[in-house]
Amino acid sequence: MRTLCASTLLGEFFVIGFAGLVAMQTTELSTATVWGVSGTAMLLCLLLCGALSRPGGVHLGWALQVGLIATGFVVPTMFFLGACFAGLWWASVHFGRLVDQAKAARAAAEPDAA
Repeated sequence: MRTLCASTLLGEFFVIGFAGLVAMQTTELSTATVWGVSGTAMLLCLLLCGALSRPGGVHLGWALQVGLIATGFVVPTMFFLGACFAGLWWASVHFGRLVDQAKAARAAAEPDAA
């Protein structure tokens, strides 16, 4: 699960950066405000990649997805992109857990090769 979720977060990292560039050109927000928010969200994406295996890591990822969708109020395209990434996040968590369960079952079924 960790690999799939981290891949989704890295994709979000770049999308957030590009959304920050769009927000600078299309809104009246100051550059400092745009990059303060975008930079914080980008940093959270990177930090969350390392925190996925810890308790609450996946829940923080869901919170990031909600925040990403909410940026659609500033850059309307982010409603769509945020929803797409929320779907990717769900798929990463769901199918990642299935893969982890299959790996664990396979490892338990194999005799020790000692």
